[in-house]
Amino acid sequence: MSYRAGKIKSLIHNSGFSVEGKSDEDLKDIFKDLLDAGLHGLCSSFYEEGQKPGDQLTEKQIRRRLTIMKPHIEWIRTFSCTEGNELIPVIAKEMGIKTLVGAWLGDDSEVNENEVLGLLKLAEEGYVDIAAVGNEVMYRKDLTEEELLEFMYRVKKELPGSIPMGYVDAYYEFSHRPKITEACDVILTNCYPYWEGCNIDYSLMYMKQMYYQARDAGGGKPVIITETGWPSKGEGLDGAIPSHENALKYFINAQKWSIEDNIPMFYFSSFDESWKVGAEGDVGAYWGIWDKDEELKF
Repeated sequence: MSYRAGKIKSLIHNSGFSVEGKSDEDLKDIFKDLLDAGLHGLCSSFYEEGQKPGDQLTEKQIRRRLTIMKPHIEWIRTFSCTEGNELIPVIAKEMGIKTLVGAWLGDDSEVNENEVLGLLKLAEEGYVDIAAVGNEVMYRKDLTEEELLEFMYRVKKELPGSIPMGYVDAYYEFSHRPKITEACDVILTNCYPYWEGCNIDYSLMYMKQMYYQARDAGGGKPVIITETGWPSKGEGLDGAIPSHENALKYFINAQKWSIEDNIPMFYFSSFDESWKVGAEGDVGAYWGIWDKDEELKF
């Protein structure tokens, strides 16, 4: 017999925060308390309505949205070092926000070179706390593993001081690609129960399994969850259903776990962005904490 009183509700605990008996207003109050207490970080989303990647971001719009986020975050994560995105770390540092700065790597060699040079320039000027070389490149199959590793080791060699370098991808890639994991100073993992069709009731437990898989692959290296979230609208995916309540519950569960277990987490995302509909279906536009008009959703 292996009965242990302290473990009798472990499955319920791991499944997350219980909404039983709590009204929408109760959940909103909990959300507000967590937001006001401060998050580890948010993923940047600075494209306004009508904009998309390829359009130039302005200092004005970056400064406005960072001002909205600043009271609630310690870190900001960026995805690119060109087209105005290079201004985000500069303004963030001015505001006292730490930066995880990403170079976007794709299938265009000229763009890749500009991204890497941009990342190194920002690092040299003191605007980078953690450097991310690529985001889901293996998932999209834009580069070979060898090509990605070449960029990673180049940046690692040229980064000033002791700035840690990592690569961002889904949790399972760090198990499947040990050479990439070895190259990282820090494991930067995206964990999305939603995109694997997980029911909201088991989503926290599933995210924990994702995180632990990446952590085990890293063999003691620091692990940061660079993306996780839940959409508030759109068509569902198997058992994963977008809704206002589910997005609210997922945020609460994720943040409570982040705080209780000291898990560095960048929540995805800060603001809704309509351009993502094309790439991700209708749910793509509804991952933000704030809507496209910069109004808090919850």
